[in-house]
Amino acid sequence: MKEERSEIIAQRYEKIERIKERGFNPYNNQFKPKSSISEIRARFDGLSKEELEKLEQEVSVAGRIVRLNFMGKVNFIGLRDRSGEIQLYLNREELNEDKKWLLKQLDVGDFIGVQGKLFRTKTGELTIHSKDFTLLTKSICPLPEKWHGLKDVEIRYRQRSVDLVANPKVKEIFQARAQIISLVRRFLEERDFVELETPIFQTIAGGALARPFITHHNALDIDLYLRIATELYLKRLVVGGFDRVYEIGRCFRNEGISTWHNPEYTMLEFYMAYADYLDLMELTEELLVFLLKEIHQSLKIRWQGKELDFTPPFKRIKMESAVGEKLGLSDKEVRDENVLKKWLKGKGVELRENEGWGKTLMSAFEIAVEPEILNPTFITHFPVEVSPLSRRNEDDPMVVDRFELIVIGKEIANAFSELNDPIDQRERFEEQARARAKGDEEAHPVDLDFIQALEIGMPPTAGEGIGIDRLTMVLTDSPSIREVIPFPLLRPEPKQE
Repeated sequence: MKEERSEIIAQRYEKIERIKERGFNPYNNQFKPKSSISEIRARFDGLSKEELEKLEQEVSVAGRIVRLNFMGKVNFIGLRDRSGEIQLYLNREELNEDKKWLLKQLDVGDFIGVQGKLFRTKTGELTIHSKDFTLLTKSICPLPEKWHGLKDVEIRYRQRSVDLVANPKVKEIFQARAQIISLVRRFLEERDFVELETPIFQTIAGGALARPFITHHNALDIDLYLRIATELYLKRLVVGGFDRVYEIGRCFRNEGISTWHNPEYTMLEFYMAYADYLDLMELTEELLVFLLKEIHQSLKIRWQGKELDFTPPFKRIKMESAVGEKLGLSDKEVRDENVLKKWLKGKGVELRENEGWGKTLMSAFEIAVEPEILNPTFITHFPVEVSPLSRRNEDDPMVVDRFELIVIGKEIANAFSELNDPIDQRERFEEQARARAKGDEEAHPVDLDFIQALEIGMPPTAGEGIGIDRLTMVLTDSPSIREVIPFPLLRPEPKQE
């Protein structure tokens, strides 16, 4: 197979040399198409053969050759641009001698530009009758499997350019991703949110419980971290007077790779002053209903054969209640970390000595409850221990005013009423620092600059983060995060000896 491919590539290089010798430029940039294929289809797909003949409509398009059929003097070519495909008809008798020769040099994968009149074939297919063409780009590498699609997922992710050409569904997913981001911006800006940018390089990695990537700035001779969240800087903007602010940006976590995790990912974070986590639950429902209606025109969609129902209101349940119901524990037993640790030990999970009731409850939830949640569900009242930036619940200081939105067993959104008490925040940071000293690499360091910002005064605020990649997975029926990220991180291929 490799030998055959190498032979084809060698033949293509020879064609390029012959094309140049004949006086043609194999990488011409002089043709400017006047229409996209989708624009042509939108205007003329509904016209009959007779109506097209009477209209004598001339069009100009450019794109990649996806099909070449030589039938004697007649040539049918399938052409694809960014918007769709259309058939071309060329009769060699209508071409000059140079173009007759050049036509024989074309291969699937080449880019050409054509101008001609629209008509319908005997089978009724809308076709452009062209009496000339311009070679724009000569393709050297052959496309896979004669357009039956590139199937090997590892090759698909490593050769995304080829994947996009061979698998139109992939392009549709990325177009849907772009649409989702655009709609999110529209939704927030219609509600008076302002989009601002925060640093990717940070001197302290904060805003989430995660292990960061570390780099070094030579001029300043300091270590820097790629941000694990935009949270602490966005909240500084709230302190400064931006009552409604958001950012859609890349975040980085030095963690494992799976179908739901990529070390580099896209996060939406937004903050709303004079609001609490209950307000954000309503806002999150509104956002998802808006996206479902815009993209699918329905609140019920399918994901990997399962039906998901986004009809509001979404189910709401406290984390303790969810764990208690699943494990058959009383309210008192759920609050007993020894009871939970015993259950976890039976599942083969051992916690560190310094991990208390909060992390124990969280672990039990992630093992027993979360994987079984299918339809959108708000899990509320997280333990303080796993929520160092969240406001304590007024009635129960063991938990915070926080929720996660779970769909198909995965966290899609995380939100809480923000902790704006600098004294409490300092104590939480110091507790995290002690956990960090005992080996918890995901614990927060003490961020004195952020505490100082809180001392200036932050109004009552609620904030939320939504993973754009996971949201796109749900809305495009994609089984892996690698399907919705154009260039996911992959292990380097072994070097060829």
